[in-house]
Amino acid sequence: MSSERKSILCPNCRKLISADEPNCPYCGLARPGLHNMAGSVRKIFVVNPILTIIYVNIAFYVAALLLNPSAIFSGGGLFSFLSPSGQSLFMLGATGTYPVFGFGRYWSLFSASFLHGGILHLGFNMMALYQLGPFVLHAFGFHRFFIIYVLTGVAGFTLSLVFGVHFTIGASASICGLIGAIAYYGKNRGGDYGQAIYKQALGWIVALIIFGLIVPGINNWGHGGGVLSGALIAFIIGYNEKKQETAGQKLMAYTCILITLGVLIWSLVSAAIYVLSRL
Repeated sequence: MSSERKSILCPNCRKLISADEPNCPYCGLARPGLHNMAGSVRKIFVVNPILTIIYVNIAFYVAALLLNPSAIFSGGGLFSFLSPSGQSLFMLGATGTYPVFGFGRYWSLFSASFLHGGILHLGFNMMALYQLGPFVLHAFGFHRFFIIYVLTGVAGFTLSLVFGVHFTIGASASICGLIGAIAYYGKNRGGDYGQAIYKQALGWIVALIIFGLIVPGINNWGHGGGVLSGALIAFIIGYNEKKQETAGQKLMAYTCILITLGVLIWSLVSAAIYVLSRL
């Protein structure tokens, strides 16, 4: 009886191949190489990277609540329901001119995308990510998806600093980055399908502008920075139908993932140390 052969997805072309293959028979990617070196990181995200990001956002929302439970119901109104305190969000890595320029917390440009100010804020953003993420993942590939998601969040919050946003959090800058990438994809691909995608993305952008003008407290600079940087990054790195992911893009993706993980772990540890020091 022959032993069962283990199959894996090629990290480059996403086709199913034998784990024993030294090279992918479809795209020629060699093993060992970047795929093996980054294997432990990729295993965390490869099963379902969208859900992994959602779970991390939920975990940090719960952590923010637990850091200061007395503040959960202290606010008023629907949007204040189950809201973490500003101090909890600051400790876990909220960004803006106050944390960055006042306390030198430049790393918060990475962590702020995983923090939310209430259950509705979290719910809206995670539903948007769940709807938009799979399209970008399919169109751009695993590695380019993470480059877009992480760097557009940083870009959106950086633009917020330039225009003086005092204190800001949320995944919306990264989600707007996905919209910007989708808009570029649709426009560049062309044809009936591409035009339909492009028009839909423009509709989302118009809705974001209207929403930002009507609802107070929205970080419109973060949204705008996310959309623009998403389109720019998509233009630079390309998408699957145009060109395959490069080794440099894979390295950049894992760098983004590792920096983000390091920042998030640091924020949790530093917050825990602060809480324990107050006991």
